[in-house]
Amino acid sequence: ASAASKMLENHTAIYDATVIAKLKEAGALFVGRTNMDEFALGGSTENSAFGFTKNPRDVKRVAGGTSGGSAAAVAANMCIASLGTDTGGSVRNPASYCGVVGMKPTYGLVSRSGLIAAASSFDQAGPITKTIEDARIILDTIAGSDPLDGTSIAKDFYKQDDKKIKRVGVLRSLISNSLDSDMLERFSTALAEIEGKGVEIVDVEIPSIDPSLAAYYIINFAEVSANLARFDGIRYGHASHGVNLLEDYVKSRTEGFGKETKRRILLGTFVLSAGYIDAYYRKAVAARDILTNEFEEAFETVDVIATPTMPTPAFVAGEKSDPLALYLEDVFTVTANLTGMPAISVPMGEVVRDDVSLPVGIHFTAPKGAEELLFKAGALVTGEEL
Repeated sequence: ASAASKMLENHTAIYDATVIAKLKEAGALFVGRTNMDEFALGGSTENSAFGFTKNPRDVKRVAGGTSGGSAAAVAANMCIASLGTDTGGSVRNPASYCGVVGMKPTYGLVSRSGLIAAASSFDQAGPITKTIEDARIILDTIAGSDPLDGTSIAKDFYKQDDKKIKRVGVLRSLISNSLDSDMLERFSTALAEIEGKGVEIVDVEIPSIDPSLAAYYIINFAEVSANLARFDGIRYGHASHGVNLLEDYVKSRTEGFGKETKRRILLGTFVLSAGYIDAYYRKAVAARDILTNEFEEAFETVDVIATPTMPTPAFVAGEKSDPLALYLEDVFTVTANLTGMPAISVPMGEVVRDDVSLPVGIHFTAPKGAEELLFKAGALVTGEEL
């Protein structure tokens, strides 16, 4: 269990995560582990210590991240389905880039016991599959409360009516500033197909949507900094010895962590420091609460909210070397993690880049506990009968 890091390069886990134990009990067969961004920090698997995951559609391009290996394995027909962990879109991002289905459940619906933590208040394990029905089957298998995870909830914790999709909300203001023309055209076509099935499409406004990406990354940095403090080269993982204990820590963490991991640890330590915790971290937490309330209000008038999953199709490896450019790719996906709401990405067609047809996804967010609405919304696009 390496988390794609030199820090855990030779680490062997001593117990199964709850999601793995549940799948084994159900008779699932496992064929291997997959590549990812180191400690789930990134959106392209380019931050893996063992090389980036190539997109099966075009090997010059990334498969997305952080669970890029999981999505690539499904898209390349190496397996029927896979698991990923979604912190800010890490299941849905590669699902869009690779043309498969990726789902992030309601926070707490799937146990986090046994997951290597990145940002504990965001992380959720979810399925990556070829079909919506397969995603539903796997979610039903891994969901439910777990005595090993105090944040886990029962499958029926949130009461939901078995209703049809009648109204789909669209975050038009966020979309208009973020998409290339062909991406916008593909998204508009998908909405028209949904509307043609008798569903009303309405614009919705989330006033706090603009600062949500900044709030997400501030909280992400803070929690990553705290969670990765345990990797000190003393108890397990990469160990390098200096002349004293402090130098042991410094050499082990400097050699064991990659560039992006170090960046987030440093920024997280900064936003949690005495002089800046009020200016950054606590404001981000307050913004998160406001955003959650605004989404809940929006769901009083619509069943699900739609956006594209990603602003672009899969990009060429090395094209987005600026960290900020990669952070901005998460603009549509992080809100589900901030609010704890479930979300799904399903293929909505293809766009052409450099004479290559590349898949792109449409993204639906639903109220907490309303995973069934997401499956129904996705089926409106894929035509799958559930």
